[in-house]
Amino acid sequence: MAESLFQTKDQYNCSVCLELMKDPATIPCGHSYCMSCIKAYWEQDEFSRPRCPQCRHEFHTKPALNKNTMLAEILEKLRNTTLQGSPAQPGEVVCDLCTDIKLRAVRSCLECRASYCETHLQPHYDIPALKKHKLVVATEIQTCPRHDKLLEAFCRTDNMCICLSCVMDEHKGHDTVSSAAERDEKQATLEANKCTFVTKRKKREKELHELREATEAHAQSAQQSVEDTELAFTSLVSFLEKNCSEVIEKIRAQEESYLDQSADLQEQLELEIAMLMGQEDVIDKFLQTEDNVYFLQNFKNMPSASGAEESPSRTLQPVVSFSAVSHMVYEFKEKLEIFWKQKVNNVGEILMSSCPEEVPPQVQQFT
Repeated sequence: MAESLFQTKDQYNCSVCLELMKDPATIPCGHSYCMSCIKAYWEQDEFSRPRCPQCRHEFHTKPALNKNTMLAEILEKLRNTTLQGSPAQPGEVVCDLCTDIKLRAVRSCLECRASYCETHLQPHYDIPALKKHKLVVATEIQTCPRHDKLLEAFCRTDNMCICLSCVMDEHKGHDTVSSAAERDEKQATLEANKCTFVTKRKKREKELHELREATEAHAQSAQQSVEDTELAFTSLVSFLEKNCSEVIEKIRAQEESYLDQSADLQEQLELEIAMLMGQEDVIDKFLQTEDNVYFLQNFKNMPSASGAEESPSRTLQPVVSFSAVSHMVYEFKEKLEIFWKQKVNNVGEILMSSCPEEVPPQVQQFT
């Protein structure tokens, strides 16, 4: 039982805080989060309707949140079963105090400069002196290779994290600030970039919606034009049916050409929207890190709105009006009927002039 729980523990983590869910709440799309995490996420998301952080499904109003009691019971059993932690896997941060089996660390202490599993972390919650220590998500704590101190400052001149001794040593006179202050400034830049990506994505989503509506209307217009054409040509003699098929074929060809262009444009917009959403997700996950050093060192790898080239708005206009085609067909029908009657009368007159005394019955019906 314990083995199976270890193997599936990650699926019970909240995708917002990345921790085992507390007071789990399941939203209508089926995904579950910590009650407090999903509330905070919706309060911070000021640019759109409430949506699921995972599948991006949007809701017209904020869904009512209730505790998922069945999931809560499973999580409680999981906590009790995994109280001693789970063995660290390759690439994971290990507990510095474990001796025999190195368990996976859940928190790192910036004061102690050590990482702890659930069991060895407990003193930081119980001992008053340790409660004041700064705890972050388990990470490899980096120190100054020269002074063996925490990288608590940032040199803007050299664009690198340094310790406080470096500020008074080789970086003396440089433009230096605290790591936290530099992180705040760069975080503000990232948040501004995210707002830009959100605005661009919404613009593309609007264009995609308008394009789909235009495509549907265009298809309906094409279908109506086909029906009008068929109705007009069926009233003519049989030899005009071939002309009717030719007109329909041209309409279908134009419609297919438009739909092909529309499909390509929709695919481009969907790809661009997916890319923008991916950049949002990267920034969202990166903003959740608590390690200032990791944040600052990896900031340059984040997507930048200033580097994203603005794509022009894409619209697709039909090259022909199907209503005009329908009008032209009816006008052609009327003219053809008039022309046909005139020719029939001419034929009758010719026949009667050639045989004035005897007019065949089949000619009399046209006079």
